[in-house]
Amino acid sequence: MFSERTAGESYYFIGIGGVSMSALALYLKEQGHAVRGSDAVSGDKIARLRAAGIPVSIGESEEITESTVVYTGAVEKTHPQLSAAIRAGKRLVTRAELLGRIAEEFPHVLSVAGCHGKTTASCMLSHIFYRSGRQFTSHIGGDDLLLGNYFSRGREYFITEACEFKRSFLALHSEIAVILNCDLDHTDCYKSGEELFSAYTAFAEQAERVVVNSDDLRARRIPHALDFGLYSGEIRAADIRAFGERYAFTVTEGDMPVVRVTLNVPGKVHIYNALAAYAAARLCGFSGEEMKEGLESFQGVRRRFERVGELNGVPVICDYAHHPREIAAALETARKLCTGTVRVVFQPHTYTRTRDLLQDFVAVLRRAERPILYKTYSAREKFDLAGSAVQISGRIEGATYVQSPEQLKRALGEAAKGDLILVLGAGDIYDIVRSIL
Repeated sequence: MFSERTAGESYYFIGIGGVSMSALALYLKEQGHAVRGSDAVSGDKIARLRAAGIPVSIGESEEITESTVVYTGAVEKTHPQLSAAIRAGKRLVTRAELLGRIAEEFPHVLSVAGCHGKTTASCMLSHIFYRSGRQFTSHIGGDDLLLGNYFSRGREYFITEACEFKRSFLALHSEIAVILNCDLDHTDCYKSGEELFSAYTAFAEQAERVVVNSDDLRARRIPHALDFGLYSGEIRAADIRAFGERYAFTVTEGDMPVVRVTLNVPGKVHIYNALAAYAAARLCGFSGEEMKEGLESFQGVRRRFERVGELNGVPVICDYAHHPREIAAALETARKLCTGTVRVVFQPHTYTRTRDLLQDFVAVLRRAERPILYKTYSAREKFDLAGSAVQISGRIEGATYVQSPEQLKRALGEAAKGDLILVLGAGDIYDIVRSIL
């Protein structure tokens, strides 16, 4: 077992407050390891870690005494704490490597990959296991409203997201690998869609069985055991009906109806996520009724089309969408829920993504009426004018560029009764809007 094989190891996490990192820290703590870490800012994840008995410091000055240092692929070797750890001869492990090692300790590993949708699909799959009473542990890149970002009820199955950033998912060897889509993203480490596709192919080759979205032109090219889709695939959704932007459909296998499912989250895109979770669970031997119960119990993920409050009587919904295709899906869903105007606020995430997908961002945001562009969230990158939010706003008639919470609040004051404020982005815009509210 992991705790036996690594007995005596202690772990220090740089950036422990991240969704994925905090989940791994909780797992190691449960296995009896000494765990400690630091982060730049505090938050709810830090509070949960401290409640679990994991010391967390805010800042980057404390000395690392632990034997192993865990860091993400986004942390450069010039980071002060990481540099100090290298000089001290500490054992360094990336987040991806640690996740791969933990996964090896489970008899069955189910991983979900894709440019978008993997958090929701992973949560849906976890709910199928949860409702059926199976023994499983889930490691999620978001906060399921019931299960959170980490949930453990046994060590038979391990459910995890598989991240494509810097080919991190190649550290995973899965029994079942799900590929939702292969859209071009992370252009800071992939020069083309085909280069990214080759990484997905390598990820799939490491799995025993693969599930793919047959409607995705690239994903369907990957050799697979089972496929799903709205228009093609072995697992499909038939007789789709909308009820207040929540969808009901009949799952078919080989054109034979199996079970009727009614989702409790808004958005047609979630039919794909549900079919992906269904297909993976089917390969694990679940019955149609078990999968129906699990999918229908799923209530959503924090920051995935989450209603966070109201501003002057106008509802505010936040969504993690930071890719043009995700923005299109969120905007389509919002329009079906709104009698007035959907007031879009978008914060681009990283300069490279904004620069390399600029025309796609402009095209999709032109569908919104007078969108508001908030300054680009730099994440790990240095400022690049070519990837700034100004480049998007300057190409859209009526768009507004803002770079402070005060400016954003004033711009949102134009929203009127019947409108809906849709806040999009994977950076700090979520916390900014919540502070305004």
